[in-house]
Amino acid sequence: QVQLVESGGGLVQAGGSLRLSCAASGRTFSSYAMGWFRQVPGKEREFVAAINWSGSNTYYPDSVKGRFTISRDNAKNTVYLQMNSLKPEDTAVYYCAATRTSSSVVSAYRGDLVDYWGQGTQVTVSS
Repeated sequence: QVQLVESGGGLVQAGGSLRLSCAASGRTFSSYAMGWFRQVPGKEREFVAAINWSGSNTYYPDSVKGRFTISRDNAKNTVYLQMNSLKPEDTAVYYCAATRTSSSVVSAYRGDLVDYWGQGTQVTVSS
């Protein structure tokens, strides 16, 4: 069992930056690919970023590519999402996700592959 706890959400003006953190419990963090998703009320959960178990591969959709960066520190059991040049349309609840896998490929990462979800953290970008 893995527990994921997100932090770092908040209110920021358009053009600003935030860094989300996701702390994972357990001793097998490096066995998991990690991802971030976001959701707006009334809409489906949207994939935001993924990183493989070692941190050597990352993947982003076009909507955040070049603005968001996912990284991980396996010694600290933590994954991060650095969000720059934020836009009002980035406003959502952001969820951390974990998938147990030995694969280094994360370009197909999606919600139905997730084994564990965090509780979410609100990000609000004002215009």
